[in-house]
Amino acid sequence: MNRSRLAPGAGIVTVPGGLPVLRTAEGEFLRIDTGGTDPGELVARLTPGEGTHPDPAELVRLVAAFEEAGHAVTGPRRPPLTGRTVHLLGDPLLTEPLSRFAAAEGAEVHPATADDVAGLAGRRDTAVVWCLDSPVPDGLWDTADRLPSRRTAWLRCHREGAHTWIEPLASAPGDVTAAHVRRRRLAAAAAHRELAAYWAGHRTPDTGPHPTEASAALIAALLTADLITWANGEPPRGAALPARRRLRRIDLRDLTVTEHPVLPVPEVAPLPAPSARDTA
Repeated sequence: MNRSRLAPGAGIVTVPGGLPVLRTAEGEFLRIDTGGTDPGELVARLTPGEGTHPDPAELVRLVAAFEEAGHAVTGPRRPPLTGRTVHLLGDPLLTEPLSRFAAAEGAEVHPATADDVAGLAGRRDTAVVWCLDSPVPDGLWDTADRLPSRRTAWLRCHREGAHTWIEPLASAPGDVTAAHVRRRRLAAAAAHRELAAYWAGHRTPDTGPHPTEASAALIAALLTADLITWANGEPPRGAALPARRRLRRIDLRDLTVTEHPVLPVPEVAPLPAPSARDTA
């Protein structure tokens, strides 16, 4: 029979001369009212080891309270991406570490090509991740941008010079797409014509720097964290910005990460046709 144990990250701190305290996985300290139960008995019950006798009723009540609050669990940890499928496209120096990380967190990982993307639309519990070690050519991500409207998750990153950009994960209609990010960046750029020309390929040959093993691991870890957030259906505690509204920039020279809020671009109605009075 599986017995409840302290949840990962949780622990019981024994304060000399005082009652035991629960340190939660989030780092909070909560006093434990053990009632008539010996604190040592509670600690023994919630830590590894097999009990040989039935638990007293008061101890059963305490353990149930830990379980209800999520501070005790039964059985082994379930990886957060269990039951999720991740399709990877792009440059191997980024997709290979991401494949390892996502699989380690329980995902079923498959390689994909640009021709596969349209056929993945509408598949629930599925994410498409596209990683480029270069700027995004015009139109490359247009098909993938339609995935969130069919409830398939869409996550991507690309490099521009010494910076890699991780765009917000989109998983539902109205989320931020790659086209939205481009429009928002153009609107915020003083040199918007130059930025548009850079994206369009009017630039000198790329001089790097390309991701190193360390920076590729960092990028893959951040992408994996976004996939876990998607699988959990809620932002992680303490997140400065929700994953679905967060654009991140990684400086490949010093591995610094900066976050920028980004919102979808609303649809704009076409301008009315000019009247005869307007053209007179």
